[in-house]
Amino acid sequence: MRLIVVAVGRARTAPEQTLCDLQWERATALGRKLGFTKLDFAIVETSHAGDVLARMEEEAKRLTSRVPAGARRIALDEAGRSLSSAAFAKHLAQLRDRGERDLAFLIGGPDGLAPELRENAEERLAFGCQTWPHLLVRAMLAEQIYRAFAILSGHPYHRGRAN
Repeated sequence: MRLIVVAVGRARTAPEQTLCDLQWERATALGRKLGFTKLDFAIVETSHAGDVLARMEEEAKRLTSRVPAGARRIALDEAGRSLSSAAFAKHLAQLRDRGERDLAFLIGGPDGLAPELRENAEERLAFGCQTWPHLLVRAMLAEQIYRAFAILSGHPYHRGRAN
């Protein structure tokens, strides 16, 4: 299965991007051994439209254009479902094992995801009920994907509770 993260906004020199890149590199190396054949990270430009809804809709089109046809879409959304790290790992394994070909995680920009994009995703995932900066969400998602792979492989990185 291929995992792709599609996110709004460039952050080349931000410390959050450095952390994200480190975790993504680790996840990529470990994921291949677990049947996650390719990990992609796509960045789309932030919209400069005049109002919030127009920005979100423009960004939604850009995000959607980078999602492979037929991919299962998971929107990162504060109102989504929260999973423990172990439950997230189990969920990724179940999606892989049932033959999902592509899994796309969608991260909005500073204004979030357009309502239609969020509502039409097959799943919504939250990192708690707080609102997190979109750049930090990238790093958190990359770390949780790496942690999920560590759990699935028995790697000692994850020292949390089993469930």
